Amino acid sequence: MTVFQLIYASRPFGFDDLALSGILASAERNNVRDAITGSLICREDLFVQLLEGPEDKVEAAFKRIRHDDRHTDVGLVLSGATQSRLFPDWAMRHDPAQSWMWTRSEVTAGAVTKASADDVRAIFTRLAANEPAGALSCPFAVA
Repeated sequence: MTVFQLIYASRPFGFDDLALSGILASAERNNVRDAITGSLICREDLFVQLLEGPEDKVEAAFKRIRHDDRHTDVGLVLSGATQSRLFPDWAMRHDPAQSWMWTRSEVTAGAVTKASADDVRAIFTRLAANEPAGALSCPFAVA
């Protein structure tokens, strides 16, 4: 069975615990309804999210995200069909990225856009295996 997968990155606007709680609550509610699973990696200067499910539902969710004023600089990292879900049991897994591989200055310098789609997907593959994202070696860090 194939499933559509999409990864995007954005910068949070007005990031705090209340905003994050709102994002997670609406994501869980909408994702259960739309058969979407995924994971959100976040910190005060970066969101990276993987969504997976029916293509039309994932695309609709991404459209809502692009128009959500809690996100700025929304950029598509990858989208396409894959053989299986990475997070089949998570309407929205939240990883606070406390040991994130990019420093604030690296994010500001464009680390996310300089990383390959495969490298970013590998972050989520590690999370799906319950390994911390920070444990991933980072060949694409900004120098």
